[in-house]
Amino acid sequence: MTKPLTRRSACPHDCPSTCALEIDVVDSGTIGRVRGAKDNAYTDGVICAKVARYAERTNHPDRLTRPLVQTGPKGSGQFAEIGWDEALDRVVEAFVAAEAEFGAQSVYPYNYAGTMGLVQRDGIHRLRHVKGYSRQFDTICTNPAWTGFIAGTGRLAGPDPREIDSSDCVVIWGTNAAATQINVLTHAVAARKSRGATIVAVDVYETETVKQADLKLILRPGTDAALACAVMHVLFRDGYADRAYMAKFADCPDELEAHVANRSPDWAASVTGLAVEDIEAFAKLVGTTNRTYLRLGYGFTRQRNGAIAMHAAASIATVAGLWQYEGGGAFHNNGAIYELNMAMVTGADAVDHTTRRLDQSRLGAILTGDEDALLGGPPVKAMLIQNTNPVSVCPEQELVKRGFARDDLFVCVHEQFMTETARMADILLPATMFVEHDDIYKGGGHQYLLLGPKLVEAPGDCRSNHEVHVELAKRLGAEHKGFGMSEREHIDWMLRNSGRGSLAELEAAGWIDCQPPFEKAHYLDGFAYPDGKFRFKPDWTKVKANNNGPMGPWEAIPALPDQWDVIDAATDAHPFRLVTAPARSFLNSTFNETPGSLKKEGHPTVFVHPEDAGPLGIGEGMRVRLANDQGAVVVRARLFDGIRRGVVVSEGLWPNEAFEDGQGINTLTSAEPIAPYGGVAFHDTRISLAPAQPLA
Repeated sequence: MTKPLTRRSACPHDCPSTCALEIDVVDSGTIGRVRGAKDNAYTDGVICAKVARYAERTNHPDRLTRPLVQTGPKGSGQFAEIGWDEALDRVVEAFVAAEAEFGAQSVYPYNYAGTMGLVQRDGIHRLRHVKGYSRQFDTICTNPAWTGFIAGTGRLAGPDPREIDSSDCVVIWGTNAAATQINVLTHAVAARKSRGATIVAVDVYETETVKQADLKLILRPGTDAALACAVMHVLFRDGYADRAYMAKFADCPDELEAHVANRSPDWAASVTGLAVEDIEAFAKLVGTTNRTYLRLGYGFTRQRNGAIAMHAAASIATVAGLWQYEGGGAFHNNGAIYELNMAMVTGADAVDHTTRRLDQSRLGAILTGDEDALLGGPPVKAMLIQNTNPVSVCPEQELVKRGFARDDLFVCVHEQFMTETARMADILLPATMFVEHDDIYKGGGHQYLLLGPKLVEAPGDCRSNHEVHVELAKRLGAEHKGFGMSEREHIDWMLRNSGRGSLAELEAAGWIDCQPPFEKAHYLDGFAYPDGKFRFKPDWTKVKANNNGPMGPWEAIPALPDQWDVIDAATDAHPFRLVTAPARSFLNSTFNETPGSLKKEGHPTVFVHPEDAGPLGIGEGMRVRLANDQGAVVVRARLFDGIRRGVVVSEGLWPNEAFEDGQGINTLTSAEPIAPYGGVAFHDTRISLAPAQPLA
């Protein structure tokens, strides 16, 4: 047997690790084993189990390989094969008809992060902008987290994540790294082995990451800012605050000290549910350990007060002066370091800023004709959907389903599998996977630009996103230089026009290390505000994140770090708080079709504390009904004492059909925008919990 050829690549999925990969190419259409690249200092040979099993996805017998046309009712899954030319002609016919009757903005290209490749993900915007279709306000994932971090630092960047290896204390806050970014955990464990570093985990239940921690802080959902304020209280109270550092690098340390004077550990314990002694121990550990690295995740920001919680947690690093030390400071995402020129990919020169920008999280309201969600514009009559599965992923799922069921809505979905959204398509196009096209990736959780070259031919008639954009543009008469360029030409243009070399250089190296110098990464040359000072007291209306103007109750945001009580608090009617956490073997709704991941996860469950379950008559494995004003979901109970009373956790975005009543977990989540600039409070949902009625 011929030995497989090993090629470099990059993981395309929505994970901050963006791992550098080594992939065995078995033949022209087949990949084999997938491993982490050992010579990449961040990946360091370690990848998650689901990506290691990637051959299951690429070689899956259920992949879409031919264009299809819906022949039955929407959602029925009744399709017939057609050719690419006929499929694209039908899409163009629908787009042209919508534009003729309702204007160009009645066409809504809809995409997100199913691939993080910059060409394949963002090329849809070039078609959008050139044609004047509705723009998209991206809110599902990053807005609260990025806004909260930038509010303090002025810039989305931080200390080199590889410095975790040099830390004496690693705080993994609000992320289950074992499930969602394994490299954070492997670097933290390496620091513990080599330096005796202490690992602290802050989360709302005992995850696999929490189990690895030396200090486990399991708090009530939506109370992270209370913990952060109590830590800062102790830092000031006990002389651990670095006053000289703050005098040079912070805007109003005296105001902050006075403000947190009554935010004591006793107060925080009553809010968070943590023990006073644990809060004191955490604060002392941070105060006495200069090389403390605060690794701040996304999970704890998916609350209605999430941006404020992120800002409060990042403020700890400034009060303690942690930024000054190797292995110290606060890190969330390195997005600002790359400074890539994306103009050719996105068609930035064609943007009309008067074109409405629809909130992707409010898709249910948009498709059911809500005038506020439509921003006073025409109804959405035609869509092209790539890189996302909104019928599963979006909040207010019942409203989303109702919108997609409209007979007067034309939907083209470009997908790899028959997802819930694919079943609602009028035209369904088969898409390539990352090993079947060329693209470039940037790591949010590290500092590398990585190349993901085409390694094998796609099965059947699968085409890349870029190919679809080019073919639609040709038929629609959309003219732009970017439509005449190949994927590789786009990558080369982007690199050359960003001062990052060329495609040939990237191809030879596999990746480019873009980490700024120590002084800049640690803000020792000043934070990214005109006066160089960290903002304890930011002007939330001017924080430069992905904003579309203030949304949510932004006027009431606390001026200084504080516990902001705007969460979906429990009531007598809905006494439990639901967290919809990621599963280790899924990534959003990806991998929930592969045999290995399904075997690992089993079936949808909800974690319930035994002391909550007993009085309700709920036993292990029993069918239970989760309900609120938006709908109801039936799952199996899993009794689990690694959770606070009054909190329940459902892991993973399972296919809707995996639930006994066909209602996915996002039936229960709200699309209410998070202040100040939108986002979804996926982990901030009050519900009732009861045994489900027996099956008929």
